Amino acid sequence: MEKKIGVYICTGCGIGDSLDIERLSKVATEEFNVPICKTHAFLCGEEGLRLIKEDINKEGVNTVLIAGCSPRVNWDVFNFGTNIIVERANIREMVVWSHPPGEDTQELAEDYLRMGIARAEKVEIPEGYMPEEEYNKTILVVGGGISGMTAALEAAKANYQVVIVEKQAKLGGWAAKWAKQFPKHPPYQMLEDTGISSKIKEVEANSNIKVYTSTTVKKVEGQPGAFNVILSQNGKEEGIKVGSIILATGWKPYDPTRLEHLGYGRCSNVITNIQMEEMAAEGRITRPSDGRPAESVVFIQCAGQRDPEHLPYCSSVCCLVSLKQAMYVRERNPNAKVYIIYRDMRTPGQYEMFYKKAQDDENIFLTKGDIVGVTEDGDKSVIVEVDNTLLGEKISIKADLVVLATGMVSTLEGIPNTIEEVYAQYGLTGEEEVAKIKEVIASKPQPWEGVLNLDYRQGPEVPFLQSSSLKKLSDFPDSNFICFPYESRRTGIYVAGCVRQPMDMDAAIKDATGAALKAIQCMELESRGRTVHPRSLDLSYPIFFLQRCTQCKRCTMECPFSALEEDEKGTPKPNLFRCRRCGICMGACPERIIGFKDYNVDIISSMIKAINVPYEDEEPKFRILCFACENDAYPALDMAGINHLSYDVSLRVIPVRCLGSVNMVFISDALSRGIDGILLLGCVLGDDYQCHFVRGSELANYRLGKVGETLQRLALEAERVHMEQVTITDYYKLPKIINEFVEKVKEIGANPFKGF
Repeated sequence: MEKKIGVYICTGCGIGDSLDIERLSKVATEEFNVPICKTHAFLCGEEGLRLIKEDINKEGVNTVLIAGCSPRVNWDVFNFGTNIIVERANIREMVVWSHPPGEDTQELAEDYLRMGIARAEKVEIPEGYMPEEEYNKTILVVGGGISGMTAALEAAKANYQVVIVEKQAKLGGWAAKWAKQFPKHPPYQMLEDTGISSKIKEVEANSNIKVYTSTTVKKVEGQPGAFNVILSQNGKEEGIKVGSIILATGWKPYDPTRLEHLGYGRCSNVITNIQMEEMAAEGRITRPSDGRPAESVVFIQCAGQRDPEHLPYCSSVCCLVSLKQAMYVRERNPNAKVYIIYRDMRTPGQYEMFYKKAQDDENIFLTKGDIVGVTEDGDKSVIVEVDNTLLGEKISIKADLVVLATGMVSTLEGIPNTIEEVYAQYGLTGEEEVAKIKEVIASKPQPWEGVLNLDYRQGPEVPFLQSSSLKKLSDFPDSNFICFPYESRRTGIYVAGCVRQPMDMDAAIKDATGAALKAIQCMELESRGRTVHPRSLDLSYPIFFLQRCTQCKRCTMECPFSALEEDEKGTPKPNLFRCRRCGICMGACPERIIGFKDYNVDIISSMIKAINVPYEDEEPKFRILCFACENDAYPALDMAGINHLSYDVSLRVIPVRCLGSVNMVFISDALSRGIDGILLLGCVLGDDYQCHFVRGSELANYRLGKVGETLQRLALEAERVHMEQVTITDYYKLPKIINEFVEKVKEIGANPFKGF
């Protein structure tokens, strides 16, 4: 589009008191020849908005640059329609609210205006990626337990078509096997019916829901709105097309054969909580050894849980399950004795009332303690030795039955979820030729039973949470819980219930409802050309100039969302409905052939080149460039300004979608321009990562490890480039971080490229 730029400088909020507005205006009119540059004391007010709208309507302004408050505020106020570009120069929070009046602060404001105009000149209006075919809005729910049925019903109530795929012959999952569930109503003391039968009937009666039982998913390919799914039922295959997927395959019990030290497998009358529940559902609680009613029962909590040798996590419901099963014993036999040996008793919320009822039962003995021995005597009774009890002494309990509170394991446990793990299953390294890899995989049956079996370059299942200390922290999908708990790293695929994390039925119902809403949101937004969280409503999408692609595969390897596949030569094949618009592929590409209409290498490089770098002064003025992640670091800088925290005035900030989108050419351009130092502020990486785009900060950190090569070519010191991890709440730390880096750069000295 042919642009007519209008620059509007706000003088309110202390801006006019701290800056020479006339000098600032000349930057626009004289340096950039902007035809319209106006000032107003209250641009976001009715009169100020009228001023801008009149220029749009009468003068033909189609690109508006607001120099005033942060782009994070008043974004809705400064919205003049989809055909008007609006850019912002942050001279309030990052200039006058964080620096005292003076020449250096004036120069800082002028640089922000220069960068804003440079960006405004380059950006284009994104139009949104629209599918070539009609966007499918059917939801596939994999799993027919309480989570899967709830998700299906909630989506069906919103008038969406739903397909449920259940591996077993009947719906209901584990809940269909339970005798009772925990109390859900006041006074939260009485066990209740599971309600699963009525839920099944409701699903089967709903015309918007189609149910496949005894069915598995053989393959999923495509992208949101156009997932092609192959179902396998009794040896027959059927293909369906869906718009989004909810994974609700639930959990499986921890393998009790690994608990021999607690008597399982050694003692005839040591069982698991699963076996106990099955007996109760059948109306009996007896000793497996001889079928005699159990008069005394010991429950051992955390059996193989919260233990690095077994499950490193707490399964959250085991304490409640044991309390529930203790009630089974007491209800069936008023004289029965129950003993619960726990490490910690966890009964959150209203469930504390349920725990209190058990405490009040004089035939239920509860104590904290360590199990030091489980043995069997001559009549098959079990002797449990307990130490470190609340009584301050060792105790020995002889029981008819011992119940181990084994934990909940995701149904994805043991399934490869990365392409590297897939290759290992086939004895491949991944370094072989593509044709050879395909030949080997095609010649052998799949050596595992998958769940989704995604035909994705990054792996066949949703990714699990990784840990540096363990191969996997768990086999639960990585949901990036800080930012979006229902998400997986696969756009359009949402994880609900115990496949995501341990939870009780009530929590699973709420979880499934949330997942259904996310699945609907994804389809509705993307069918309109907009993306989902974290850049919700974004209309931009990556554009690839593949004529110059060298098939280096960096973009396909580094994309956290598997939005890029590869052809036989390694050329990327975009699946744009999987894309989250983070720009990590843009940062990865050494050929700079990937970009967005409103965010690309040319735009950022133009902003860098717009910064005025003084070089003729006797006392050199330093210029430090900061790339700040828009999700945490940039808001933290805003908050520093709001709190009037001051930091070195030499810093110029360019917001980026993610540090992973920072291309190394930005570093080279900045340093060759004479910028003295470059600070990257991004999200926390590592085991407790907080990056909204999962791997962006990690990849930026990795790339910076190699930036020394670029600096060596420029004969510059590696210390001129530095990365820091910050969260949005670290705003008070930023002045110290910035000032220390600036001091380090000043010790190194001015960039020798100044003036070239």
